[in-house]
Amino acid sequence: MNFVDTHTHLYAEEFNPDRDAVVRNAVEQGVSRMMLPAIDISYHRRMMDLVERHPENCFPMIGLHPTSVKDNYREELDFVKSKLAEGKETYYGIGEIGIDLYWDKTHAKEQEEAFAFQLDLAIQYNLPVAIHTRNSFDIAIGIIRQKNDPRLKGIFHCFGGSVEQARHAIELGFLLGIGGIITYKNSGLQKVVEVTGLEHLVLETDSPWLPPVPHRGERNESAYIPRIAQKVAEIRNVTIQDVAEITTGNAQRLFSL
Repeated sequence: MNFVDTHTHLYAEEFNPDRDAVVRNAVEQGVSRMMLPAIDISYHRRMMDLVERHPENCFPMIGLHPTSVKDNYREELDFVKSKLAEGKETYYGIGEIGIDLYWDKTHAKEQEEAFAFQLDLAIQYNLPVAIHTRNSFDIAIGIIRQKNDPRLKGIFHCFGGSVEQARHAIELGFLLGIGGIITYKNSGLQKVVEVTGLEHLVLETDSPWLPPVPHRGERNESAYIPRIAQKVAEIRNVTIQDVAEITTGNAQRLFSL
């Protein structure tokens, strides 16, 4: 079986002791491709160093994470814009972008501006987006609807919304990113997966965070993707091979892998 982890922060500090071993372990578990969403300027060099060491396995995105939208957000957006202008072919998507109203609402309006700006870049460069929505799904979907551009495509990363919200995302042509939360009791995500076809799903870890059961409380990593796939297979009453084949195909088409 061949899997794609569509969202992992392998360049994060949590992986400093054994980053290369984590990549190798993932590949041994059938997770041959790992998509790396950006956070902000401070992480960029570390992310690209990882890509240079593992070009067959690690694929970078470029973008400004909503929780990194601070007073200097215009400088950060200029950096994203300049990197795309230097070489769009370097990046496989624009992300992690979106709106986060859970941690800090101080820059809520600036987050909306940054999100809209980066959606425009995605349209301009015909790249998929990885969208972060925490306590903000309806706002984000509203901004996407305002763009009214069929070229917009991507993933609602770490999807944790309702069945109705899932339907809205799918109607706009987006995929749902399913991670370790699917293994948590009473998460509500099981109901979404029950009624959502595999053709609308991709798998992700969001590592080093949100590890699946039985690894809660530990560092998450891409090697755990098969555990997530197995839970999806159980809920959908299909084989894990089916989940691997369909979700991997979805990711390959979206990111042009």
